[in-house]
Amino acid sequence: MTIRLVLAEDQAMVLGAFAQLLALEPDLEVAATAVDGPAALAAVREHDPDVLVTDVEMPGMTGLDVAAALQGGRTRVVIVTTFARSGYLRRALESGVSGYVLKDAPVDQLVDTVRRVHAGQCVVDPALAVAAWDGADPLTDRERDVLRLAADGLPNGEIATRLFLAEGTVRNYLSTAITKLGVRNRIEAAHVARDRGWL
Repeated sequence: MTIRLVLAEDQAMVLGAFAQLLALEPDLEVAATAVDGPAALAAVREHDPDVLVTDVEMPGMTGLDVAAALQGGRTRVVIVTTFARSGYLRRALESGVSGYVLKDAPVDQLVDTVRRVHAGQCVVDPALAVAAWDGADPLTDRERDVLRLAADGLPNGEIATRLFLAEGTVRNYLSTAITKLGVRNRIEAAHVARDRGWL
């Protein structure tokens, strides 16, 4: 049986390497590749693959956003990332991701993960799985949205416009996030949240 894949990765060289290595396996077929989140989602909808192999950090939508959008569908999702952060893994599991592999793992481990995920298993490195449940994310979805834009250096007024909120509401979200994270300002809050994989 051939396992059909869509690969999503914003670094062209890494994407090309993954595609070539996975295509060498007799039971794997790369149906399409994508360099950002929206393209990954479109490719899955067009090609209906068995497995989406995606990075976390991509333009437009993260791999976790794409996984959440596909939750409940036929395509199973494997995250391949450089980030071993507990926040990313926890969010991945909550988004219905079936496999989580680090980019520095041997390609054989990725191939094995794809095959096992296709067979209905959930495959996560045990040490990472334990880490996923340490330090729960205290932020709400809206606080995360505001912090992401604050991390990009946008002023409150611009954040309010983009998120269709009042400027005072943006200030309140930022203040609450700063308090929850125990930091002094919005820059530190965004840094801490990103470092822990919560953004």
